[in-house]
Amino acid sequence: MSFKYDKYDKRHRFVRKLLISVVSLIALIWVWWLVSEMSATTAFPSPMETWNALVQFYNEGYTYTGSFWETIGRSMNTFLKGVGLALIIALPLGLLLGYYALLNEFASPIIEVLKPIAPIAWAPILAIVFSSSATAGVLVVFIGIFFPLLTNISFGVKNIDSSIVDAARTLGASKFAVVYKVLLPAAIPYMLNGLKIGLGIGWMCIVAAEMYSSSGGLGYMVATAGSVGDAPMVMAAIIVIGLLGMCTVSASEQLNRIVGRWVGINHDK
Repeated sequence: MSFKYDKYDKRHRFVRKLLISVVSLIALIWVWWLVSEMSATTAFPSPMETWNALVQFYNEGYTYTGSFWETIGRSMNTFLKGVGLALIIALPLGLLLGYYALLNEFASPIIEVLKPIAPIAWAPILAIVFSSSATAGVLVVFIGIFFPLLTNISFGVKNIDSSIVDAARTLGASKFAVVYKVLLPAAIPYMLNGLKIGLGIGWMCIVAAEMYSSSGGLGYMVATAGSVGDAPMVMAAIIVIGLLGMCTVSASEQLNRIVGRWVGINHDK
Protein backbone atom coordinates (compact mmCIF):
# COMPACT_ATOMS: atom_id res chain seq x y z
CA MET A 1 0.00 0.00 0.00
CA SER A 2 1.66 3.23 -1.16
CA PHE A 3 1.47 6.49 0.74
CA LYS A 4 1.03 9.77 -1.07
CA TYR A 5 1.79 13.03 0.68
CA ASP A 6 -1.01 15.58 0.48
CA LYS A 7 0.21 19.11 1.21
CA TYR A 8 -3.37 20.24 1.80
CA ASP A 9 -3.90 17.70 4.61
CA LYS A 10 -3.06 19.22 8.02
CA ARG A 11 -2.12 15.83 9.47
CA HIS A 12 0.29 15.15 6.61
CA ARG A 13 1.90 18.56 7.04
CA PHE A 14 2.23 18.05 10.79
CA VAL A 15 3.85 14.61 10.43
CA ARG A 16 6.20 15.90 7.74
CA LYS A 17 7.25 18.86 9.88
CA LEU A 18 7.73 16.60 12.92
CA LEU A 19 9.90 14.11 11.01
CA ILE A 20 12.04 16.87 9.51
CA SER A 21 12.50 18.44 12.95
CA VAL A 22 13.54 15.11 14.53
CA VAL A 23 16.02 14.34 11.76
CA SER A 24 17.40 17.87 11.94
CA LEU A 25 17.94 17.68 15.71
CA ILE A 26 19.57 14.25 15.44
CA ALA A 27 21.95 15.63 12.81
CA LEU A 28 22.76 18.59 15.07
CA ILE A 29 23.51 16.33 18.05
CA TRP A 30 25.67 14.06 15.87
CA VAL A 31 27.71 17.05 14.59
CA TRP A 32 27.96 18.34 18.17
CA TRP A 33 29.29 14.97 19.38
CA LEU A 34 31.73 14.77 16.47
CA VAL A 35 33.12 18.26 17.17
CA SER A 36 33.48 17.50 20.89
CA GLU A 37 35.39 14.29 20.06
CA MET A 38 37.70 16.06 17.63
CA SER A 39 38.25 19.07 19.89
CA ALA A 40 41.75 19.39 21.32
CA THR A 41 40.38 20.87 24.53
CA THR A 42 38.08 19.40 27.18
CA ALA A 43 36.41 22.78 27.62
CA PHE A 44 33.89 21.94 24.88
CA PRO A 45 31.35 19.58 26.49
CA SER A 46 29.91 16.55 24.72
CA PRO A 47 26.14 15.99 24.41
CA MET A 48 26.28 13.40 27.22
CA GLU A 49 28.16 15.75 29.56
CA THR A 50 25.64 18.48 28.81
CA TRP A 51 22.75 16.09 29.41
CA ASN A 52 24.18 15.13 32.80
CA ALA A 53 24.56 18.82 33.70
CA LEU A 54 20.99 19.48 32.57
CA VAL A 55 19.67 16.64 34.75
CA GLN A 56 21.71 17.96 37.69
CA PHE A 57 20.36 21.46 37.12
CA TYR A 58 16.79 20.17 37.04
CA ASN A 59 17.18 18.05 40.18
CA GLU A 60 19.45 20.23 42.30
CA GLY A 61 19.26 23.70 40.79
CA TYR A 62 22.34 25.91 40.47
CA THR A 63 24.31 27.29 43.39
CA TYR A 64 24.18 30.96 42.38
CA THR A 65 20.66 31.15 40.92
CA GLY A 66 18.50 28.77 42.97
CA SER A 67 16.31 25.90 41.83
CA PHE A 68 15.56 25.04 38.21
CA TRP A 69 12.14 26.70 38.23
CA GLU A 70 13.33 29.72 40.23
CA THR A 71 16.06 30.36 37.66
CA ILE A 72 13.65 30.04 34.73
CA GLY A 73 11.07 32.15 36.56
CA ARG A 74 13.48 35.06 36.98
CA SER A 75 14.41 34.97 33.30
CA MET A 76 10.75 34.75 32.24
CA ASN A 77 9.94 37.70 34.50
CA THR A 78 12.66 39.81 32.87
CA PHE A 79 11.67 38.67 29.39
CA LEU A 80 7.91 39.24 29.75
CA LYS A 81 8.38 42.69 31.27
CA GLY A 82 10.59 43.63 28.33
CA VAL A 83 7.98 42.31 25.87
CA GLY A 84 5.17 44.16 27.60
CA LEU A 85 7.07 47.45 27.68
CA ALA A 86 7.97 47.10 23.99
CA LEU A 87 4.31 46.52 23.05
CA ILE A 88 3.07 49.45 25.14
CA ILE A 89 5.49 51.89 23.49
CA ALA A 90 5.93 50.48 19.97
CA LEU A 91 2.23 50.01 19.15
CA PRO A 92 1.03 53.62 19.49
CA LEU A 93 4.32 55.02 18.19
CA GLY A 94 4.24 52.72 15.15
CA LEU A 95 0.67 53.76 14.38
CA LEU A 96 1.61 57.43 14.59
CA LEU A 97 4.74 57.06 12.45
CA GLY A 98 2.82 55.13 9.82
CA TYR A 99 -0.07 57.60 9.75
CA TYR A 100 1.77 60.94 9.91
CA ALA A 101 4.37 61.22 7.16
CA LEU A 102 6.03 64.33 8.62
CA LEU A 103 6.47 62.68 12.02
CA ASN A 104 7.94 59.61 10.30
CA GLU A 105 10.41 61.78 8.38
CA PHE A 106 11.50 63.45 11.60
CA ALA A 107 11.85 60.18 13.54
CA SER A 108 13.49 58.07 10.81
CA PRO A 109 17.06 59.44 11.25
CA ILE A 110 16.88 58.81 15.01
CA ILE A 111 15.59 55.27 14.51
CA GLU A 112 18.17 54.47 11.83
CA VAL A 113 20.98 55.61 14.13
CA LEU A 114 19.78 53.61 17.15
CA LYS A 115 18.48 50.47 15.43
CA PRO A 116 21.86 48.97 14.36
CA ILE A 117 23.28 49.20 17.90
CA ALA A 118 23.30 45.75 19.49
CA PRO A 119 21.17 45.61 22.68
CA ILE A 120 24.11 44.08 24.56
CA ALA A 121 26.01 47.36 24.05
CA TRP A 122 23.45 49.12 26.25
CA ALA A 123 23.74 46.62 29.12
CA PRO A 124 26.72 48.14 31.00
CA ILE A 125 25.39 51.71 30.51
CA LEU A 126 21.94 50.80 31.80
CA ALA A 127 23.48 48.93 34.74
CA ILE A 128 25.32 52.14 35.68
CA VAL A 129 22.40 54.53 35.08
CA PHE A 130 19.78 52.50 36.96
CA SER A 131 20.39 51.54 40.55
CA SER A 132 18.16 48.50 39.98
CA SER A 133 19.96 45.86 37.92
CA ALA A 134 16.61 44.16 37.33
CA THR A 135 15.32 47.31 35.61
CA ALA A 136 18.43 47.45 33.43
CA GLY A 137 17.85 43.83 32.40
CA VAL A 138 14.25 44.51 31.40
CA LEU A 139 15.35 47.50 29.32
CA VAL A 140 17.95 45.45 27.43
CA VAL A 141 15.24 42.96 26.41
CA PHE A 142 12.94 45.89 25.58
CA ILE A 143 15.51 47.40 23.21
CA GLY A 144 15.92 44.07 21.40
CA ILE A 145 12.17 43.69 20.83
CA PHE A 146 11.20 47.34 20.31
CA PHE A 147 12.67 48.05 16.86
CA PRO A 148 11.30 44.97 15.01
CA LEU A 149 7.88 45.79 16.45
CA LEU A 150 8.07 49.48 15.59
CA THR A 151 9.24 49.02 12.01
CA ASN A 152 6.68 46.30 11.24
CA ILE A 153 3.75 48.25 12.71
CA SER A 154 4.64 51.49 10.89
CA PHE A 155 5.18 49.52 7.66
CA GLY A 156 1.76 47.92 8.03
CA VAL A 157 0.05 51.28 8.51
CA LYS A 158 1.86 52.78 5.49
CA ASN A 159 0.61 49.93 3.30
CA ILE A 160 -3.07 50.36 4.14
CA ASP A 161 -5.16 51.25 1.10
CA SER A 162 -5.63 55.02 1.32
CA SER A 163 -9.16 54.68 -0.09
CA ILE A 164 -10.22 52.88 3.11
CA VAL A 165 -8.95 55.74 5.26
CA ASP A 166 -10.60 58.30 2.95
CA ALA A 167 -13.89 56.40 3.12
CA ALA A 168 -13.78 56.44 6.94
CA ARG A 169 -13.13 60.19 6.94
CA THR A 170 -15.96 60.76 4.44
CA LEU A 171 -18.33 58.92 6.76
CA GLY A 172 -17.40 61.33 9.54
CA ALA A 173 -14.85 59.30 11.49
CA SER A 174 -12.60 61.34 13.76
CA LYS A 175 -8.82 60.97 13.68
CA PHE A 176 -8.98 58.80 16.81
CA ALA A 177 -11.67 56.61 15.22
CA VAL A 178 -9.57 56.20 12.07
CA VAL A 179 -6.60 55.08 14.14
CA TYR A 180 -8.64 52.80 16.43
CA LYS A 181 -11.07 51.28 13.91
CA VAL A 182 -9.05 51.29 10.67
CA LEU A 183 -5.31 51.52 11.26
CA LEU A 184 -5.05 49.31 14.35
CA PRO A 185 -6.93 46.26 12.95
CA ALA A 186 -4.98 46.49 9.68
CA ALA A 187 -1.65 46.74 11.52
CA ILE A 188 -2.23 43.74 13.82
CA PRO A 189 -0.84 41.08 11.40
CA TYR A 190 2.29 43.19 10.89
CA MET A 191 2.59 43.69 14.65
CA LEU A 192 2.43 39.93 15.24
CA ASN A 193 5.10 39.35 12.59
CA GLY A 194 7.31 41.93 14.28
CA LEU A 195 6.57 40.32 17.65
CA LYS A 196 7.69 36.94 16.33
CA ILE A 197 11.01 38.41 15.21
CA GLY A 198 11.35 40.41 18.41
CA LEU A 199 10.74 37.42 20.68
CA GLY A 200 13.68 35.58 19.14
CA ILE A 201 15.90 38.63 19.57
CA GLY A 202 14.62 39.09 23.12
CA TRP A 203 15.86 35.64 24.16
CA MET A 204 19.17 36.39 22.47
CA CYS A 205 19.42 39.43 24.78
CA ILE A 206 18.64 37.55 28.00
CA VAL A 207 22.29 36.74 28.78
CA ALA A 208 23.30 40.38 28.35
CA ALA A 209 20.23 41.44 30.34
CA GLU A 210 21.07 39.24 33.34
CA MET A 211 24.84 38.96 33.35
CA TYR A 212 25.06 42.33 35.14
CA SER A 213 22.36 41.33 37.62
CA SER A 214 22.97 39.54 40.90
CA SER A 215 19.32 38.46 41.13
CA GLY A 216 19.86 35.29 39.12
CA GLY A 217 18.29 33.94 35.96
CA LEU A 218 19.59 31.86 33.08
CA GLY A 219 21.78 34.68 31.76
CA TYR A 220 23.44 35.11 35.15
CA MET A 221 23.86 31.34 35.29
CA VAL A 222 25.71 31.39 31.95
CA ALA A 223 27.99 34.19 33.18
CA THR A 224 28.80 32.63 36.57
CA ALA A 225 29.23 29.07 35.25
CA GLY A 226 31.52 30.39 32.53
CA SER A 227 33.61 32.32 35.06
CA VAL A 228 34.36 29.11 37.01
CA GLY A 229 34.94 27.01 33.89
CA ASP A 230 31.83 24.83 34.23
CA ALA A 231 31.28 24.39 30.47
CA PRO A 232 28.60 21.64 30.73
CA MET A 233 26.46 23.84 32.98
CA VAL A 234 26.91 26.78 30.60
CA MET A 235 25.72 24.59 27.73
CA ALA A 236 22.80 23.32 29.83
CA ALA A 237 21.64 26.90 30.48
CA ILE A 238 22.03 27.75 26.79
CA ILE A 239 19.85 24.78 25.84
CA VAL A 240 17.13 25.87 28.28
CA ILE A 241 17.23 29.39 26.81
CA GLY A 242 16.94 27.91 23.32
CA LEU A 243 13.95 25.77 24.30
CA LEU A 244 12.18 28.71 25.94
CA GLY A 245 12.84 30.80 22.85
CA MET A 246 11.48 28.06 20.60
CA CYS A 247 8.31 27.76 22.71
CA THR A 248 7.59 31.50 22.75
CA VAL A 249 8.23 31.91 19.02
CA SER A 250 6.02 28.87 18.27
CA ALA A 251 3.27 30.37 20.43
CA SER A 252 3.54 33.66 18.51
CA GLU A 253 3.34 31.75 15.20
CA GLN A 254 0.16 30.02 16.35
CA LEU A 255 -1.30 33.37 17.44
CA ASN A 256 -0.33 34.79 14.05
CA ARG A 257 -2.23 31.99 12.27
CA ILE A 258 -5.33 32.51 14.42
CA VAL A 259 -5.37 36.27 13.84
CA GLY A 260 -4.49 35.74 10.16
CA ARG A 261 -7.56 33.57 9.66
CA TRP A 262 -9.63 36.18 11.52
CA VAL A 263 -8.54 38.99 9.18
CA GLY A 264 -8.60 36.80 6.09
CA ILE A 265 -4.90 36.01 5.62
CA ASN A 266 -4.00 32.38 4.89
CA HIS A 267 -0.86 31.23 6.76
CA ASP A 268 -1.32 27.51 6.07
CA LYS A 269 0.18 27.36 2.59
